[in-house]
Amino acid sequence: VQDGRKARPRALLDPNLLAADGSVALTDYEVSPDGRWLAYATATSGSDWNEIRVRDIATGKDGPDHLVRIKFSSIAWTRDAKGFFYSRYPDPPEGAAAGTFDDLAHQKLYYHRVGTPQSEDLLIFETPQEPKWGFVPEVTDDGRWLVITIWRGSENAYRVYVKDLGDPQRPRLDAPVIKLVDDFEAEYALIGNVGSVLYFRTSQGVERGRIAAVDLADPDRTWRSIVPEQADTLRHALFAGDGIVALYMRDATSRLRRFALDGTPRGEIALPGLGSVPDLNFGGVQIRGQFGDPELFYAFASFNRPATNYVYDLSKNRGAVFHPLKLRFNPDDYVTEQVFYPSKDGTKIPMFISYKRGLKRDGQNPTHLYGYGGFDIPLTPTFSVPNLVWMERGGIFAQANLRGGGEYGRAWHEAGTRERKQNVFDDFAAAAQYLIAQQYTSPRHLAISGRSNGGLLVGATLNQHPELFAAALPAVGVMDMLRYHRFTIGWAWASDYGTAETEEGFKYLYAYSPLHTIKPGTRYPAVLVTTADHDDRVVPGHSYKYTAALQHAQAGDAPILIRIDIKAGHGAGKPIGKLIEEEADKLAFMRYYTGGHSTPARH
Repeated sequence: VQDGRKARPRALLDPNLLAADGSVALTDYEVSPDGRWLAYATATSGSDWNEIRVRDIATGKDGPDHLVRIKFSSIAWTRDAKGFFYSRYPDPPEGAAAGTFDDLAHQKLYYHRVGTPQSEDLLIFETPQEPKWGFVPEVTDDGRWLVITIWRGSENAYRVYVKDLGDPQRPRLDAPVIKLVDDFEAEYALIGNVGSVLYFRTSQGVERGRIAAVDLADPDRTWRSIVPEQADTLRHALFAGDGIVALYMRDATSRLRRFALDGTPRGEIALPGLGSVPDLNFGGVQIRGQFGDPELFYAFASFNRPATNYVYDLSKNRGAVFHPLKLRFNPDDYVTEQVFYPSKDGTKIPMFISYKRGLKRDGQNPTHLYGYGGFDIPLTPTFSVPNLVWMERGGIFAQANLRGGGEYGRAWHEAGTRERKQNVFDDFAAAAQYLIAQQYTSPRHLAISGRSNGGLLVGATLNQHPELFAAALPAVGVMDMLRYHRFTIGWAWASDYGTAETEEGFKYLYAYSPLHTIKPGTRYPAVLVTTADHDDRVVPGHSYKYTAALQHAQAGDAPILIRIDIKAGHGAGKPIGKLIEEEADKLAFMRYYTGGHSTPARH
């Protein structure tokens, strides 16, 4: 924290000191509107379960506040800075111990007053008739409106309810709920308000997003379009200066555009090159601004440049680097190209290919191909130290933008879901075939990796095309597609996957489920599965079963290994030491089996 741009900063909260072994991580934080309090959330051993505490910013000391049973919640202060809204799950039934892998149902929205015990928190909203619904609270900057976004899984379709809090300094917490959007038809993301007019980024009625507004004072609450759908995909929007700044995506790279409040275009903010304004673990875009403040802050990253902060003067249309980074390598030593290759059905798929300048396309380059392909999540250019190390040693890093992701809007996402999920595996296999055909690499030098839904991607593609790869690294993958929905939050993924509870779902899931499509007697490449004992997002049993089945079926000499981290979870919040150890193991494994020794085991 610091008093102004030029003041000397002081440490307010150091996550490295939360636990001696680094197993407690900072997951979220929000400063109260008056700058007095910091409400912050932590997670232990990589679990999705969070605890919230409140710290006095002046003294740096925590108060008595300690909130538990929190998962998938935000923190939303009221303008009077006396408390905040958050969501939590009920305590376990009497006699049952709360554990890492608890079932998730009956989330409720509460209001917590600073300095009071959690038992006194005020229940704001619940839907007992819909136990799987969850709630994300937001308070508008003027403190007038509480906006409750209701979710029911991983689909990007929400209900939106609103409470009129009245006087921001004396908010009326028991105000009636206004049902602004009362069905799960589209995505709605609050941008902000001007009086009674609320602005949203939405996918309602369009493929690639638009900005719309609604006046709560209007009895009919008629929506009007502010910024219509564009050719590029709208990913984020916020108030900044006296207008709106919108983040668009064109072929998986970022564009920043400005609009007046009535939607009149005001031009584009130039970005440094082929890259992106990066996401923070899918939890928020690194761009900040406020209505009435002419300064916009954003980050920009690419495969050869770490995320660098910029400040942009909206009144002067001028930007500059904010706190420049000191690098121990030359980004210009590395090259990124974007190609478009045909998938099995002829669909053109984008792919980024990065490597050290001067590389020869002779089919002998160790290559790491990465993918995800799901849940409307795009893969954009991002910086990674392990990827830089890989390229520094002469390797190629390739990232394919598969169907199922969010690169091109609704149709692109839906083309990789449910009975169409095979398209994603075909896209990934076609990426490998393109890299081989264009002499970037060859099967004996090619490794594939992916995490979570990307672990499913690797497992399914490996099973279908074992001849294409020298190594495969599925991380925290969803491997048992017939039973995934029975564990923790797994039920929420049915929007993308479907479930085996229906005959149709069983048929298409069984056809590609990594656990169920392993063929005994097959010569599989070297495989390193990674998971962790506290992963309550994709429970580690998926990886355990897949590894055991693959070991039993292996007819070749390549090893099938599993690396199980302890006091760790799905990935977020791992201490630096654990990250370095895991990435070093993965890099060494990939390097060895893609060309680090003269006679690969599978040959």
